[in-house]
Amino acid sequence: MAPTLYSPPVSALLHIGDKRLRLRQKWIDYAKEYGFTAEHIPELIQMAIDQDLNWASSESLEVWAPVHAWRALGQFKAEAAIEPLLSIFNEMEDGDWFLEDMPEVFALIGPAALAPVKAFLENPENLFYCRWAAADILVELGKAHPEVQADCIATLEQQLEQFSKNGRDFNAVLITSLLRLEAEESAPIIERAFAAKWVDESICGSWIDVQRDMGLLSRQEIYKLLHNVDAEKLRAKAPKLLSDPAKGFGAAASKKTKKTQKKKTK
Repeated sequence: MAPTLYSPPVSALLHIGDKRLRLRQKWIDYAKEYGFTAEHIPELIQMAIDQDLNWASSESLEVWAPVHAWRALGQFKAEAAIEPLLSIFNEMEDGDWFLEDMPEVFALIGPAALAPVKAFLENPENLFYCRWAAADILVELGKAHPEVQADCIATLEQQLEQFSKNGRDFNAVLITSLLRLEAEESAPIIERAFAAKWVDESICGSWIDVQRDMGLLSRQEIYKLLHNVDAEKLRAKAPKLLSDPAKGFGAAASKKTKKTQKKKTK
C-alpha cells in the first residue's frame, strides 16, 4: 500500500523529528507555530494513527510525526479523534510514547472520552498495558475535569469489584489509580480484594501501605499493624523451626551431645 500523502501545513510535522520531545519539554503550541485550524483535524487524525509512520525507522524524522499529530489533536480538544486513537491502542502496546502521551491527550480532549475509555477498560480482550493506559486516562480525566471525577472513580471501582476475574496485576493497577484520585470511599472494595489475596503488592504495595496513602491510619496504628504482622509471621514459622533438624552451630552441638552420651554409656 502506498504511503499516505499529507498536505501543508500538516506535512510539516513529518520533518520536526524528536528535537523538542526528548527532553520532555512543554508541548509545542501547534496551532500557533504551524497555523493549524479545526479543518486540519481529519488529516491530523490520519497521521496520528498511520501505522507506516508509527513503525517507521527509529532513526527517521517521520516516525515522530504521529506524536506531534496526537498532541495537536489534544490541544484542539478533538473529540473526533477519540475512537480512532482507541482503535490502535493494542497495536501500539510497545509504543512507549503513545501510551505515555495518551492520558494527557485524552484529558485535553475532555469528558467526551469517558464512555469510550470506560468501554475499553472493561474489555478483557484488550492488552494489559493498554488497559493500564486506559486507567491512567481515567485518572487524568478525573483530575482535569472535576465534574466527571466521581464517574471516573465509579468506573475504576466497578472494574475492581470483579477482582476475582481480573488478574492480580490489573487489580493492583486499579487500586493505584484510585489512590491517585484520592478515592477514600473506595477503601471497602480495595480491602476485599486484598483479603482475597488477589492483588499484586509489588505494584501497589500492601493493604497497610494503601491505608497509609489514603490517610486512613496514623503512624502509631501503622507501627502496631506492622509489629503484629511480624509477630504473626514469627509464630507461624515457630513450629517449623522447632521441628526442622538443627543446622550450623546447632547441628555441631547436637552431634557432640550424642557422642558424649555414648561415651557415658560405655
